[in-house]
Amino acid sequence: MPVPAPVPVPVPPQRDVPAAETGPAAGHAADLTVLVIEDDPASGITGPELSAAAGTRVRIRTARNLTEAGRLLTDDVDCILLDLALPVPTAGTGAGTTTGAGAPFASGGGGDHRPEPAPHRAEELAVLTHVLRIAPLHAVLVLTARDDTELAAEAVRVGAQDYLFRGELDARVLSRAIRYAVERKRADIAQHQLTESGLRAQENARLERGLLPTPLLEGSDLSFAARYRPGRSRALLGGDFYDTVRTPDGTVHAMIGDVCGHGPDEAALGVELRIAWRALTLAGLCGDRLLSTLQQVLEHERQSEEVFATLCTVDIAPDGRRAGLCLAGHPAPLLARHGRPARLLPYEDGGPALGLLPHARWPRRQVELGGEWSLMMYTDGLIEGRVGAGSSQRLGQDGMVAMVNSRLEQGLAGEELLEAAVTEVRELNGGELTDDVAVLLLGRDPERIRRRGRSAPRPGPASTAPAAPASASAQRPPL
Repeated sequence: MPVPAPVPVPVPPQRDVPAAETGPAAGHAADLTVLVIEDDPASGITGPELSAAAGTRVRIRTARNLTEAGRLLTDDVDCILLDLALPVPTAGTGAGTTTGAGAPFASGGGGDHRPEPAPHRAEELAVLTHVLRIAPLHAVLVLTARDDTELAAEAVRVGAQDYLFRGELDARVLSRAIRYAVERKRADIAQHQLTESGLRAQENARLERGLLPTPLLEGSDLSFAARYRPGRSRALLGGDFYDTVRTPDGTVHAMIGDVCGHGPDEAALGVELRIAWRALTLAGLCGDRLLSTLQQVLEHERQSEEVFATLCTVDIAPDGRRAGLCLAGHPAPLLARHGRPARLLPYEDGGPALGLLPHARWPRRQVELGGEWSLMMYTDGLIEGRVGAGSSQRLGQDGMVAMVNSRLEQGLAGEELLEAAVTEVRELNGGELTDDVAVLLLGRDPERIRRRGRSAPRPGPASTAPAAPASASAQRPPL
């Protein structure tokens, strides 16, 4: 007479983080929850037997088929004991429904990239591949009445932690196999996460190099400096980007921008906009025509219509004394002239951020720079930091102007000025900033230009020696 199936144990509330991910690696005395999936659960070893053998409490849940197992598979299950002889349910039975623990897991931890069984073993291992698909974060032990070493090896290859032969099984062997399987699975997941973290770091580094290029300023008398500090409190890459190029007519073009949001999608869009800006600038576009074309690029490349980008562009005349300014929802640059306090450039005539209005216009404003000056362009990460740990007050543009002026009074300039400004913003915030900070500084120093002119080699008598390549004497501004 068949033994009545026991009443399923009530399922406890799910935890936010899977136990398979965060269980204590060294906590040998921690309780274990085991889900047994076989058509005759009463024929197996009981919880008290396993608890006595393991020296810790072992809770057992039983499921007579995969459909029932799908309902009992929750995040607090540590290990699954699976009868390899169970049939695989047909589509539409509901067995594929999973809990939060059954979320897809990338290569190395299960999921869609798990190895497939050899063709001649596919039918025998069908139930195993089904369970591995719906429970990729759980340790799975296979139970079978067949002592088949080849089948055992194939089961482990496709994702089982071990293959247990019923004829050699007792409480002591099973409790040890469960404990080892759980710890191996945790180690596998930790290693996978470490590998994924390394790959993300490499990808972020590649994206950052695309966001922050080497400026094309050969032949220019202007100095250049830049700083970029990723906002790492959330360990996400932002969309800040900048670029500077000199066109053949001697005009120096500079740009800084920020794609809304954080992450690789926003960073990739920032790289696309920067490259498009450089190409369009070298092709002769400027002002409204350039920004209108960049908006078209953004509209075609963005993932959502809610994504936009702010932008600030300047084009500095060949004599370095005047510039054209365009603002697309971006903070206005800071101009410091010799002997005068730094001030923000006019921003009343700016246009909207790229991607907000389909037929927007961005007027170009003429700005007088003078003979000796420094122009600082920045993203909003520099002005959105707090002015004290726990404070709700932000630095803002006025606070930034005061901070820069105090550093200018100390005689700082160039890279030293940018480094001091970024460091002070971080210290005022009480730690790492939540947003990326990009800052670039262009400057014109007549005395430096005169010194360069005096040190340049004077033309001598005509010589038959071949001329040195033009690039050999070209000066690359410091980074």
